[in-house]
Amino acid sequence: MKVKQYRYDNGDFDLADLPTTPDQKVGDEGEIKKQLTKNSKQLKELQKKLVATREQGLVLVLQGMDAAGKDSLVAHVFAGVNPAGFQVASFKQPSSEELAHDFLWRINQKLPERGMIGIFNRSYYEDVLISRVHPQILLDENLPGVHSLDDIDDNFFNHRYNDIQHYEEYLNHCGYQVIKFFLHLSKQEQKRRFAARIERPEKNWKFSAADIHERRYWDSYQEAYQVALSKTATKKNPWYIIPGDDKGFERLVASNILLERLKQMKLAFPKMSAAASAELVKAMAELNQEK
Repeated sequence: MKVKQYRYDNGDFDLADLPTTPDQKVGDEGEIKKQLTKNSKQLKELQKKLVATREQGLVLVLQGMDAAGKDSLVAHVFAGVNPAGFQVASFKQPSSEELAHDFLWRINQKLPERGMIGIFNRSYYEDVLISRVHPQILLDENLPGVHSLDDIDDNFFNHRYNDIQHYEEYLNHCGYQVIKFFLHLSKQEQKRRFAARIERPEKNWKFSAADIHERRYWDSYQEAYQVALSKTATKKNPWYIIPGDDKGFERLVASNILLERLKQMKLAFPKMSAAASAELVKAMAELNQEK
């Protein structure tokens, strides 16, 4: 499977023109599951090396409209990893304490340790998405110079896009790889998934009336994503815009990209120094002398 086509490292794209359905053949459901299992084994081995060195960390940013498959992607793609070196953080409506700090403060609280894989299921990008669609929520943040909706203009959001770029560069400097996935779902497929959540009792718990409310702002969210993705797609921290209407295809693309990026990190088990190797020989000799 080719995954390079889903990578965007500049703003030269129109989200409305990008596919939401599979645009290449990858086999049937069974073949996709086999490939995911194969990928999972490789991911598990790479994770061991990541944990062993603790020099690098990985932050996976997951963004997408409601019902885009973020939760299920995590469950299927990371099924084989060691939970001791893996964490997931979801960012919802900020608390009063979080609102009293800068918008990246709560993100840093959930940053994984080096040596770990951390997933942000929704992320700091919510602060240039929801707040762009519903700018009135920013009036509760006591931001300097923001006293009315007239103060929340393109210049305000451009500052935030720059802050996000700088934050991701900061993470890079601290040893973190930042991998950003946008799960590109169509409005029609979201409608089908919402209907399934309503009609099927075992899916009722997934549905919220707020989902329907936010769906009314579909076009505004698409515009907000277009700007946010294009303003923050860089060569070092590109966006991967993955067709999201077919969950199996979506998971396989994400899994392949993840493996590709992990392999580029050149992970390896740490080499032992001469002194450390001598200690190992000494420890083995002591074990062999035990009766």
